[in-house]
Amino acid sequence: MNRTQTALKIREQFDGFMGIVSPHFSKPISKFLNQMVFGLQSAKDIKLSNVARALDEPIALKKTEERLSRNLKAEGLDEQLNTIIAREGASRIGRDTLIIVDPTDIRKQYAEKMPYLATIHDGSSGELATGYSGCMAVACEPRSRTITPLHLRLWSSEAPDFVSENHQVLEVMRIIDKAAKGRGIFVYDRGGDRKTIMHELLDQGSRMIIRQVGNRHVLFNGKPREELEVAEGCAMKYAETIVKETRKGEKVYQLEFGMRRVKLPSRDELMALVVVRGFGKKPLMLLTNVEVKSSRKSIWRIVEAYISRWLVEEAIRFMKQTYNLEDIRLLDWQRLKNIMGILLVALYFLSVHLGAGLRLAILAGHIVTASKRFYGVTEFCYYALADGVGALLSRISPKKETPPPKKSQQDLLPGFS
Repeated sequence: MNRTQTALKIREQFDGFMGIVSPHFSKPISKFLNQMVFGLQSAKDIKLSNVARALDEPIALKKTEERLSRNLKAEGLDEQLNTIIAREGASRIGRDTLIIVDPTDIRKQYAEKMPYLATIHDGSSGELATGYSGCMAVACEPRSRTITPLHLRLWSSEAPDFVSENHQVLEVMRIIDKAAKGRGIFVYDRGGDRKTIMHELLDQGSRMIIRQVGNRHVLFNGKPREELEVAEGCAMKYAETIVKETRKGEKVYQLEFGMRRVKLPSRDELMALVVVRGFGKKPLMLLTNVEVKSSRKSIWRIVEAYISRWLVEEAIRFMKQTYNLEDIRLLDWQRLKNIMGILLVALYFLSVHLGAGLRLAILAGHIVTASKRFYGVTEFCYYALADGVGALLSRISPKKETPPPKKSQQDLLPGFS
């Protein structure tokens, strides 16, 4: 298969995927979504001007950009796209699949005209900055290097629709939990130990693994104790060596781990506080309601689940770099939220729907060449996939629209008739 044939094959799979997403919307929005997702993949850029260039329409570029901008303002589009992708991704969630929820941020230090800019904590630099907060959720299996994107949203503490960060995070979890029908295990890093989040997850019967800061109280042997105090007294029965890949090379961790039984104040559920030493001066504390035995294998399963969230950090970094997310320049709040939903659709196609056979063939040759990755394919292969898909799709145009099958009024999602 030459490059053009490979590109046409990718477009064939793209058309099939959008045939799942598009019928939920009216014809104008359906056409718009097809063009936006194709343009994002081809341009590898979030800016509408570059998406418009990638579409290469036989009209003035300004007209294409204006049409995209007009449709991008559709009310509630982000919510509907997140719901659709959560439903699609839920089919890949089993009982013990990890559902990793990770807050993120978009730094816009100099964008004075963008709406509802707020003070954020920049996760990369550790500094306070100006921009937007957000959240990404993916599903993955323990020890796997593949992800299933489930949710991607943006919020601002200055926006009129903002309630609280807890509200935003819990809404993400509710949507995914409903789609997955209670399957999966939620994994959350720092900040997930807030009472509001943990109690709601317990109330809805969800299983969870949440990192603890250490300053909250638990009941140990029936008495209230600070988590860090409980962790400090935990016997480290087992040891393991792991290697984390970083931009500066491999980093080796010598870990010791153990577990203690605890309860949350005012709760009846018996939980496990898994304690890990070796990541820093303070022990890592993971509170879980997943069944944990005192065996090495059972406790390590919880540690391994938390370590899997490193994959989400890489996925967020991939998303920001590949699509120039922090170069976003939209001046309307609804458009900003909607483009995150559209980006989620693009990520799902690349990560999940692009057939495994075609993906393997692409990585083995065509896309690696097209993306000019002379140093080969990194283990997190989505960088190479995105680069190559963009290079190949830029050789062809989006497929001309064929009328979608007629839908009855009740089949259309609310607001898109």
